[in-house]
Amino acid sequence: MVRQKGYSLLILLFTVVALTIGLLIAVPVWNTQVQREKETELIFRGNQYVEAIRLYQLKKPGQYPKKIEDLVKERCLRKLFKDPMTKEGLWNIILLPASPGQAKGKAVQKILIVPEFVLDSIQLPRIIGVVSRSTQRSIKIYNNQETYDKWLFFYGQDPENMPEIIYYGED
Repeated sequence: MVRQKGYSLLILLFTVVALTIGLLIAVPVWNTQVQREKETELIFRGNQYVEAIRLYQLKKPGQYPKKIEDLVKERCLRKLFKDPMTKEGLWNIILLPASPGQAKGKAVQKILIVPEFVLDSIQLPRIIGVVSRSTQRSIKIYNNQETYDKWLFFYGQDPENMPEIIYYGED
């Protein structure tokens, strides 16, 4: 009887060790899968903003939204999407800088990136897109960029010709 209890305890110990090893293998794989799904969602949401700004341009030629909420008000975007790569869900906003060199029909040469919360302090902002605030390294390479804060989503983007980036209001 005592010998049988010893075998039961040994089998239980091996079972616990096997489950622990299984979890040690499964957790990193699961985390990678979750990150890949968030990356796919980031691309989808970023492209939704690009399309919304394109529609805004069709409705109001030559004008750009001054607030991200304008895209919803003008029915260019169904709802405001959160940044899936950050806990707060806040985006950095991509603005077209006020310069006469930005000719219509040409690729954007310079962009201004500002946190969403400082948008009100900018005089006549011209929103052309969004970018994640996360500086985390990505699994996927998007437009030759390896961190989420370099995955730009903006109207008039040419992936082959990356614009000069000017940061404003960063922490």
